[in-house]
Amino acid sequence: MLLYLLTRILRSALGILLILFVSYGMMFYGAGDPIKKMYLDKDDLAVDEVTLTALREKYGLDDPFLVQFTTYLGNLAQGNMGISIREQRPVADMVRATLPISVQMGLAATALATLIGIPLGILAARKHNSPLDYAIVAGVTAFNAVPVFVIGPLLILFFVSVLGIMKVPWGWDGLFSPKTILPLAALTMVPLPIVVRQTRSAILEVRGEDYIRTARAKGLSERDVAFRHMLRPVLLPVITSVGLVAITLINGAIFVELIFGIPGFGGLTLEGLLNVDYPVIMATVLIGALIVMVTNLAVELAYPLLDARVTKGH
Repeated sequence: MLLYLLTRILRSALGILLILFVSYGMMFYGAGDPIKKMYLDKDDLAVDEVTLTALREKYGLDDPFLVQFTTYLGNLAQGNMGISIREQRPVADMVRATLPISVQMGLAATALATLIGIPLGILAARKHNSPLDYAIVAGVTAFNAVPVFVIGPLLILFFVSVLGIMKVPWGWDGLFSPKTILPLAALTMVPLPIVVRQTRSAILEVRGEDYIRTARAKGLSERDVAFRHMLRPVLLPVITSVGLVAITLINGAIFVELIFGIPGFGGLTLEGLLNVDYPVIMATVLIGALIVMVTNLAVELAYPLLDARVTKGH
């Protein structure tokens, strides 16, 4: 088990290093000049080249690529993500202010999608080819067809304008604030179809297995068969899907954060890209890669708990 864990940590660390190298290279050769863009955005076209050169030297932007990347890794090893060129404050402070919000929203949406999606998937499989099965599948397919930047405004229109039961939710007052109900619902609708379909498909695959027929022959109810005998092997593919969904929600909730005015990590990512702010861009790439690594590691650690055969050969 220890070797299994160490192998995956090493593989993930090498993957992150490669991602940082490629991202820094793309930024260095193709993202543009952040110093010049900063002055262009201010409509200050009279700035002289001497000032621009001095600022590039201040931020180390006049060094060759390998020198810049090596310096970046050295600072990163000391916990220094750099200073935002546009905001003139430590990038680490900006990450600490925004990342916890997106993590809370993403994990809450993942948990809700799992708690709702697995029972719905089991129910659809148990009632296979029945009107209930068709209704569940049609419902999740409809959800899957609507992008989140459409779901968000539709929820606001329905609950605020049509029903009039709440004010327009804007900003962030904590995960358990009424303001988070609609953005959390919008985020939950993204992974819900995946969880339902994956659970339904997995249940349909195992329901004809010998051990399932034996359980039924013992007189167990369909409920007991589903939750006591089918669920454990079914959770392997479902957990994989949930892990991928968690990554997508935390890294890709930009639209929800913009629609509902939530100051999360997605907004910071967009801000860094629009401003060509090198330190912010690299910080969001690093955090995104770490989220992928940690989530995948958690998923892989869950495999041996559900099926000890996974660790064989490691």
